Amino acid sequence: MGTVLRIGLVIDDGLDKPDGVQQIVLTLGRRLAELGHEVHYVTSTTERTDLPNLHVLGRTVSVRFNGNRLRSPLPARRADVRRLLAEIPFDVLHVTMPYSPMLAGRVVSAASPRTAVVGQFVIYPQDRLTRWGIRALGLAERRRLRRFDAITALSEAARESVREAYGRDVPIIGGPVELGGPAADAPSGADDGPVRIVFLGRLVERKGPRELLAAVAAMPATRPWTLTLAGRGPLLDELRDRARAAGIADRVDFPGFVAEEDKAALLAGADVVALPSTGGESFGMSVVEALADAGGVVLAGDNPGYRTPMAGLEDQLVDPRDTAAFARTLARWVDDPAARTAARAPQRAAAQRFEAGEITAQTLAWYEQAIATRRANARAAGTRPAR
Repeated sequence: MGTVLRIGLVIDDGLDKPDGVQQIVLTLGRRLAELGHEVHYVTSTTERTDLPNLHVLGRTVSVRFNGNRLRSPLPARRADVRRLLAEIPFDVLHVTMPYSPMLAGRVVSAASPRTAVVGQFVIYPQDRLTRWGIRALGLAERRRLRRFDAITALSEAARESVREAYGRDVPIIGGPVELGGPAADAPSGADDGPVRIVFLGRLVERKGPRELLAAVAAMPATRPWTLTLAGRGPLLDELRDRARAAGIADRVDFPGFVAEEDKAALLAGADVVALPSTGGESFGMSVVEALADAGGVVLAGDNPGYRTPMAGLEDQLVDPRDTAAFARTLARWVDDPAARTAARAPQRAAAQRFEAGEITAQTLAWYEQAIATRRANARAAGTRPAR
């Protein structure tokens, strides 16, 4: 586009947690700022002090939604919203969807008619109640949704949710993931050592660590193996007990939380990365990271969200709840080092579709189209367009 844009990234939650949606917002914001754009973060309660142009418009309460513990905003003061939008003439407001009427909704309502408003839908509802709630929110927000100049979805699964909730068919722009680094080129393990199976994620039900532990315990592999369950969460003690009960505690380790800067090395040292989420995924940034950095093959849960990053690698999708089939799939890859090596090149090619620079370029093109639409509408209405 060539023009420096003032961009507001609007998210109802805070930006302290390292969850997927927060990482999408932060990575996109960092990449846009590196290109010279003026990026502002419009959020609810956020304690971090390292983010420039951070605008906290309200507090949050903890709620359970779509299988996760989330923070929902309390009503933002309308005077604060109006003051922010008066002080900063945004070219575009990029809203994470579905949004709360209490924060992002108030920002959208108060936006200048010269500001383009775009939304990215990032949720795939995993149960009927959540789907009903999103559909009800869409009905309640019909009038405000007309203010959006463009909407996109994070994945095919999220796009289906947009169709169901809003009756719109929208394009897909995936999540931006920082790829590359020396660890991505590390070779798979030596043929004479145990095969290293690695899980990296939160130790919660929907991420599938129970299912993975059951599958390795039943695995008919002929080669020796070890399992690393990296991450923290409420299932830690239960998983340790299950490993002992299955007689495999000596082959399973729990290193705990893995820092961002250490993830690539852990994945590069893995012969098999298993991410057997059972559902509730809207995209799968952890899958993209694994595809880019794994020293061997990546196996992912066959759920709607993971099918977008795993497109073209469908034979590496597994049904975590079918323990016998999951165990046989694991055994096939554990016993075939040549196949694991051959899997790396197509995996890295698949990951490159979501490289942060590529996704940022797609997002900027999306902004450009939305701004052009907004300016055309402003001219038609007799309103002076921005800049």
